[in-house]
Amino acid sequence: MKIAIVGTGYVGLVTGSCFAEMGNSVTCVDIDQAKVERLKRGEVPIYEPGLEEIFERNIAGGRLQFTTDLSAGVAAAEVIFLALPTPSTDDGSADLSYVLAVADQLGALLQDYVVVVNKSTVPVGTAEKVRAAIGKTATSDFDVASNPEFLREGFAVDDFMAPDRIVIGTSSTRARQTLEELYQPFAREGNPIYFMDERSAETTKYAANAFLAAKVTFMNEIANLCELTGADVDSVRLAVGADERIGRRFLFPGIGYGGSCFPKDVRALHKTAEDHGYDFQLLETLIRVNDRQKHVLFAKVSHFYGGDLKGKRFALWGLAFKPDTDDIREAPALQLIDDLLAAGATISAYDPAANANVARRYPGQSALEFATHAYDALAGADALLIATEWDAFRAPDFGRIKTALKQPVIFDGRNLYELDEMRQAGFYYDSIGRATVKPAPETETRN
Repeated sequence: MKIAIVGTGYVGLVTGSCFAEMGNSVTCVDIDQAKVERLKRGEVPIYEPGLEEIFERNIAGGRLQFTTDLSAGVAAAEVIFLALPTPSTDDGSADLSYVLAVADQLGALLQDYVVVVNKSTVPVGTAEKVRAAIGKTATSDFDVASNPEFLREGFAVDDFMAPDRIVIGTSSTRARQTLEELYQPFAREGNPIYFMDERSAETTKYAANAFLAAKVTFMNEIANLCELTGADVDSVRLAVGADERIGRRFLFPGIGYGGSCFPKDVRALHKTAEDHGYDFQLLETLIRVNDRQKHVLFAKVSHFYGGDLKGKRFALWGLAFKPDTDDIREAPALQLIDDLLAAGATISAYDPAANANVARRYPGQSALEFATHAYDALAGADALLIATEWDAFRAPDFGRIKTALKQPVIFDGRNLYELDEMRQAGFYYDSIGRATVKPAPETETRN
C-alpha cells in the first residue's frame, strides 16, 4: 500500500519505518529541509532502540523516502497519516494549528480517494475539524479517521510491530476496510483491532494516558505517606500489584512523570472536560500532585544540608524523562536542575542519551556541566542524585562512587538500590517511600 506520513517527529518516524518494514511504500513529509536531508542520508534524529536498523533497511530497500514537498509526498497515497505536534497551549488545550494547517493544504492536492488519518494525539472533535478543512477545497472523495498511537518511548518499535491493541475511529465502511487491510499484518497473532467512532477513538487515547498517570501519581502519594508512617513502599507496591484488578505495572514510585504524553494529555483532557462544563476534579489533582512530586528530591537534598546549598556541587545521573530515550520534555530532572541552580549549587550531569538536549536548554549556564561518562560526573561532588532509572545505573561500582564523592551520600529519585546493600556499603542513602539509610558516624564523612 502507498502511504504518506506528514511529520517526521517521534511518532511519524516510527510509524513510517514500521509500515515500510511490512512492505508498504512510505513517503515521509516534513517542512524542515535540514532534517529531511539528514533522514535521506540515513541519520536517525532521535534515540529509540531498534529504530535505526529498520530505518536503514527500508531506505536501502527503497520503501522509505523523505521529502519537503507535500504535494509530491501525498501523490498517489492511499492513506495519509498526520503525525504532527499538538503541544499544550497556556490554557492546557492542545494546539491544533499544525494539524489544521496541513489539512487546509490537503484538499487541493487530493486526486483520488484517500483516507486521512489523525495519528497525532488530538482532542475530541478534531476529526470533524480536519474533515471540514480538507473539504473546503477537495474535489475527490476522502475520509478522515482517528488512529491514536500507543507507543512507549524506549519500546516504540516493539509496540508498533506487535501492538497489544489497535484503535481505529471511523464511521466510513470504506475507510474501515482500507485501514483493516493496512493493519492486518500487525494483528496476525490475534492482537485486537478496535473499531469505533472517531470521537470515541480520540477519547480512548486521552483516557488511557490519564489513567496511567493516575496510577503513577497514586503510588507516589503512597510513597510519600510511607515515609511519614514508617512503612516501606516496596513491600506495599508488591502486595498491591499482586491484585489482578490492579496489576504490577506503573506502581514504581519516583519523582513524578514527564515526557511528551502524560503531562500534555492530562492537561488536554482536563481542558476538554472544562470546555464541556464538567469539573473533572481527579485530573486537576493529578496535575497539581505531579508538579509537587518533581520537587521531592530537591527537598530531601535541601533538608540534608540545612537549607544552604550555595557552593555545593552535585553529580546528577539521568536527564531524560525515562530510560532508553533522549526525550527531555517535562522531565523531572529539569525541575531538579532548576531548583538546584536557583539555590546556588553547581551540577555535573550525565545521561546516556540526553546530554546534548539538556545542554541546548541551558545555553551558557556555567553552573551546569556535562560529563562524558557516569563516573566522571562524580569527581569532587558533595553527593550523587539520581533522576532517571537507566539500566547502566543499576549495578555501579559503589566503591568507586564512594571514593569520588566528598561524602558517601546518594539521593535516589528512582529507588534503584536495595537498602541493605547501601547500608553495607556505608552510604547515606535517601530514596522515595523507604527508610533513609544512615551510615555509622565514622563513615559518614571523609576529610
